[in-house]
Amino acid sequence: MSTSAKVPPAKLARAVEWSRHHLYRLHQRLTPAPAAVLEMIVAGWTSQAVTVAAQLGVADALADGPLSIDDLAARVDANPDALRRLMRALISRGIFRRRRDGRYELNTLAHALRSDAPVSMDSAARFYGSQEQRERWTLLVDSIRTGDGVVAALRGKESFDYFDENPELAELFNQTMTSVSKLTDATVVAGYDFSVYPTIVDVGGGHGPLLAAILATAPASRGVLYDLPSVVADAPGVLRAQGVADRIQIVEGSFFDRVPSGGDAYILKNIVHDWPDEKAVQILRNVRAAVGSRANVLLVEFVIPEHDRDFPGKWVDLEMLLNLGARERTAADYRKLLSEAGFRMTRVAQTASPLSVVEARPA
Repeated sequence: MSTSAKVPPAKLARAVEWSRHHLYRLHQRLTPAPAAVLEMIVAGWTSQAVTVAAQLGVADALADGPLSIDDLAARVDANPDALRRLMRALISRGIFRRRRDGRYELNTLAHALRSDAPVSMDSAARFYGSQEQRERWTLLVDSIRTGDGVVAALRGKESFDYFDENPELAELFNQTMTSVSKLTDATVVAGYDFSVYPTIVDVGGGHGPLLAAILATAPASRGVLYDLPSVVADAPGVLRAQGVADRIQIVEGSFFDRVPSGGDAYILKNIVHDWPDEKAVQILRNVRAAVGSRANVLLVEFVIPEHDRDFPGKWVDLEMLLNLGARERTAADYRKLLSEAGFRMTRVAQTASPLSVVEARPA
């Protein structure tokens, strides 16, 4: 089955999102206002409980079959009564299941927390629920007051420099980005025709999951994976697992210094949103220097819509502000940013996920 056959059309995905939004608004209207607000205030309890399940490895412990609470507690080194209470709360939110005989087992949502799941949220749960991330979010008020990130004041250095000095956290971050990428890569591949480009350069492509997914559906194309040496070190395994390693050249370097030339398309997925405008323009100008007069640049990003409905990018925007002093952008923002770097934005291709492909050509 082709990738596109597994992914719904973008228009259908938008219709589903619209329906979910209005169902949630109905729920809010049927709930007393203070209670509805309180639900949102304590929503962090749920996310932290999911993180704890990931930290303990509960889903992995249940991978071979149902367990009693005592056996499960022994597997994950937890207090049986406290673990029972955790499982009771998570089950009430639809994660895990308790059988009639009292044993606990995996359900569909719990399977996503297995470390070996095809699209695992284990790393994401542990990263976003880590002490470092939770501490930063308690300082969101400072970012809102100043318009700046909090990491430099908190740690004495910017986020990526802090990662350089904390390899375990950096590796967890990279694993999270790879997992989240798997969640959206199929929709990106289905939402844009990459097969028209003989050579595709993935700038800041991490371990290469998006480039691998693209080449799997574009058999005549070749790729270049470009990122820092510490990042691409683990890329060969990802590329071999996808059967595309022989068609991808790995190049080490920083997009702040240069970008490899010779590509027909340059993809930057969730790169530009990591940086404030002046840094983003610097990156794009380095891409512009590499593309010459013919290659396209493709930014895979959240594009903030004009409507007032819920949209994941509106929350990621706060994460970018808090951690990096950066931002998500509207289509108009991207048009202006690309123009400053010497590009002309040609279109925004929506996908079935919240990500869009912003296409631009040399001006």
